[in-house]
Amino acid sequence: MLHPACPTQGRVDGRFLFSRFSTDCTMTMKMISGDDGEFTIIVPPAQSGERLDVFLSKQGPFGTRSQSKRAIEGGRILVGGMDVKPGCRLRSGDLILVTREEPVESDLTPEDLPLDIYYEDEHILVLNKLPGMVVHPAAGNRSGTLVNALLFHCTDLSGIGGVKRPGIVHRLDKNTSGLMVVAKSDEAHVNLAKQFKEHLVTKIYRVLVHGDPREGEGVIDLPIGRHPVDRKKMSTGSRRGRESLTRWRVEQRYGIATLLGVRIETGRTHQIRVHLNAIGFPVVGDAVYGNSKRRIEVVKDNTLQTILRKLHRQALHSSELRFHHPITDNPMHFSSELPDDMAQVCTALGEREGDA
Repeated sequence: MLHPACPTQGRVDGRFLFSRFSTDCTMTMKMISGDDGEFTIIVPPAQSGERLDVFLSKQGPFGTRSQSKRAIEGGRILVGGMDVKPGCRLRSGDLILVTREEPVESDLTPEDLPLDIYYEDEHILVLNKLPGMVVHPAAGNRSGTLVNALLFHCTDLSGIGGVKRPGIVHRLDKNTSGLMVVAKSDEAHVNLAKQFKEHLVTKIYRVLVHGDPREGEGVIDLPIGRHPVDRKKMSTGSRRGRESLTRWRVEQRYGIATLLGVRIETGRTHQIRVHLNAIGFPVVGDAVYGNSKRRIEVVKDNTLQTILRKLHRQALHSSELRFHHPITDNPMHFSSELPDDMAQVCTALGEREGDA
């Protein structure tokens, strides 16, 4: 059953509106006045007839349909001033009043850990993650993580999903270094998550691999899913693999190893490591995929063996990140040089190759 008609677009009770729409019906939030704890969304014509919970999960302040449903059932969403159900069908011009939930303190411990911050404002933070740091606390890793460090550093977190914590919208493996963007507010978190989901974020990595590819560039289009035997690993041989696309090009050849520039079009777990191993060029130092240790042992040149053993992690670095600022829509572009451990190995390999 449809709810009563609502007022048309305009100022409502001194609150602020999502009042400007682009041609693809996404919304830009514009503060007019009022309380940060409440805001109003106007339903555009293209979303007429859509379920309330679906609408909010797509372009409102909630990242998922389940979050939207909890907010609706918790009485924090009104349509035309009335309580409604998650399945309420919307009409063009409906006004949706959202009351924010006061964020609670995180149960994680803030820790004073070093951070290499490239950019920060009230909505986002861009940093260069150090190798060896886990991104998010989990079983066995409740401290020493990037999130613990961010909780200590950020004093202006507005809350993600009702909790005062940084919003992790993408991750890097523990032993992968490089650029990451982190959300500091719900609005930024939802927008960035949408950019990642719609493949609007450019992520470029620099990777040192074993071997010397014959071609100068290539595309790996192989589905990735859980390994059929070892459930901790990913594999291109999974029966339930998801579409995965990786583009690579040669940046520098060293004979027994090659430095690649890699761009991923999808964001599957361990995607770069799995894909490169699948085509016969595993990442140097990767103890999980490609048996890097064994490959180093069979290198006949003892000096080259020593050089390669200096890397105590996979030689994988997130070197470039492009996206649009989630609030201002300004284009953002960040780049990061190779970290010292990878740079030293590449330099040594280059010098050895030059002497050959």
